[in-house]
Formats: sequence, structure tokens, C-alpha cells
Amino acid sequence: MDAGSGRYRIARILNGQNEEDFHRSRSPKSTAKTSSTKDDIYKFLRHAGDAPVILTYKPLSSESNLLYLAWVEQKRKRVDELSHGCIGYMHLPDMGENGIREFIKWYYPQLRKEALLIDDRANGGGNISRMVIQRLTRTMLGLTYARTVATPGPYPGSVFIGPKAVLIDENAGSDGDIFPWMFRTAKLGPVIGQRTWGGVVGITSHGQVIDGGDVNVPEFAYATAEGQWAVEGHGVDPDIVVENDAKSIIDGRDPQLERGVAELMKALETSNPKLPEHAPYPVKLK
Repeated sequence: MDAGSGRYRIARILNGQNEEDFHRSRSPKSTAKTSSTKDDIYKFLRHAGDAPVILTYKPLSSESNLLYLAWVEQKRKRVDELSHGCIGYMHLPDMGENGIREFIKWYYPQLRKEALLIDDRANGGGNISRMVIQRLTRTMLGLTYARTVATPGPYPGSVFIGPKAVLIDENAGSDGDIFPWMFRTAKLGPVIGQRTWGGVVGITSHGQVIDGGDVNVPEFAYATAEGQWAVEGHGVDPDIVVENDAKSIIDGRDPQLERGVAELMKALETSNPKLPEHAPYPVKLK
């Protein structure tokens, strides 16, 4: 509410990503006339100077997806600023449909970044961590050259060759526990933040009971490669403990993310994650 005019004022419009329905933002449209793609939209504003223009908004049933997108974009922008554009960032909200969508959307476009910060905080779990780990553990075995392309391509394709790090917190659980545990087991990089929740025993529904409830039986657990129980009831301890204290959050900071960027920048001082220059073409004739 604007105190001066006594009317509502639009303070913020969440932009969204309108190319995908999941993150589509509602935009205002004129209710005075009906327009189609064949119409010139500017004709509806002809001679409307200094006159009120009526807009109508079609509300969303929930703006949580747009708020999430705005949060992720803010984190990505911060990582870009702190690293001068050389570190990629992605957040995995869960290890299900949403998580694999976000991974595919942000992993592949950032393959040629020099380092990668993966945010596992508040990960709601699921069952696709093995798919993510399989891609992150790929090793470049060789290069492919094309006659008309100056930059070589890695073999196998879609391999990230730079240093990586994972952010965790106490709100990540289930497959969100398993992911950082496997990340560290594979020696992919440091795990930074707070100890995860620690609930990895999976359940199976054995059907409904007469009152409409379900009977879920714990049936799946995880262990180390040596056969020792792990993670359940304790969680994953970070390699580097960092707390996002209340004051920092109120001040608009994210100490865990900042430390993740700092560790990757340190790793880049001793690594060369760039593809080599195109080799000279061989001379076949003598």
C-alpha cells in the first residue's frame, strides 16, 4: 500500500523463466480490448497519454517456484561476482524430478566453467543422486578434433574437468545425505557447511489400511564399499564447517557460499582446468 496515494503499488515483479511452464511468471495484459498476435500492441496505447490504463493480473496458485528461481539466480549472480565469472553454480532442491531438471538445466551449459559449486542445502531427497554422481565422476580420457572447429572437445563428452565443491546443511536429507557422502567418497572435492540430517533408510508402501493410512516399511539402507553402515542417524559431516549465522543472513550474506567460492578459487591456483590448444595438423606428405 502506498501511503501517499492510498492505493496499492507493485513493489516487485518476479521475472521467472517463461520458456518453461514450471517457472512461468504472469504478466499484465490490457482488459480494455482483446488482442491477438496479429495485432500491433502499441495501437491499444494510442492517444492514452496522461490517461489511466487498466491492467488485469491473472494470479498464480502459488509463487513458490518463482521465489525459488529468484533465490537461485541471486546465488548464481553472487558466485559469478565473487569469482569474476570463472565458477559455475547450481542448486539441487531435491533428488527427484525437480533436482534432475535443475541439474540438466545448469550442469551442461556450465561445462566449460573453470570450477563448479554444487549447492545441496535444503535438499529434500529422492533417488537420482547416482545419476548426478555418474556425470560428476567422468574423467577426460582424450580429445576430439574437428577440421572446422578451433577448440578441441573432451572424450567422453559432457565431462567437467575443473575442481568441484558441495555445500551442505542440516536441512538436507535422504538422497540429499547420500549425494555429499558419495561426492566425498569419490574424492570429487570438499564438502562445506553443516552436518546433514542423517535419514537414508528407504521405505516401501505395503498398502492402505482401513482408516485410509498407509503401511510403510523401512527396507533399504546404505553402507560403505567395505560393508559398514553409514550416514543413517548421523548424517554427513562437512570437511569444512561453516555456519550461516543469523546476523550474516540478515545482512544479506551467505558465509557457506562465500567459503565455497574461496576454496575453489584456491584450488584454481594450482590446477589448469582449461582444454589444451588445438594441436598442429600432421604433415602427411614429404
